[in-house]
Amino acid sequence: MFDLGWTELLVIGVVALIVVGPKDLPKMFRTLGRFTGKLRGMAREFSRAMEDAADDAGVKDVAKDLKNVTNPRKMGLDALDDAANSFKKWDPDSETGKLAKDRADAAKKIHEATAKKEQAKRESEAAAQMAESAPASEPGAEPAPEAPKET
Repeated sequence: MFDLGWTELLVIGVVALIVVGPKDLPKMFRTLGRFTGKLRGMAREFSRAMEDAADDAGVKDVAKDLKNVTNPRKMGLDALDDAANSFKKWDPDSETGKLAKDRADAAKKIHEATAKKEQAKRESEAAAQMAESAPASEPGAEPAPEAPKET
C-alpha cells in the first residue's frame, strides 16, 4: 500500500527524534506499534468475515467453476482428448472401403463391356474376311451376309 524505503524511514526517524525528543520516542514507537497491530487485527477479522460470508453464499464454488471453465489449458486438453477419441473411433474401411469397392465394381463393369465389344469386333472382322475369301463367281450362290455395323 505505502511504499516506504529505508531512506524515507530514516528521515521519519530523525524528524521524530527532533520533534518528540529522545525521552518520549520509545513510548511513541510502542504506542504506534500497538495501534498498527490493532489495525492489522481488525483488517484480518474483516477479511475473514467477508470470506465466511462468501462461503455461505457459495461464491467460492461459482468462482472455482468459472476458473475451470475459462482455463485455456484445460480447454485445450479437452479438445485434444476429443480429437484423439474421434480418431480412435475412425474406421477406414467404413469410408474408404466402400469407395474402393464401388470403384472396383465400376472398373469390372467397364472391363466386361470392353471385352464384349472387342469380341463382337473380332467376330465381325472374321465374318468380313470369310465373305471376301469365298468365291463370288459361283452361279446360284447367295451373297455372304454382312456383318452388323457398330454404332
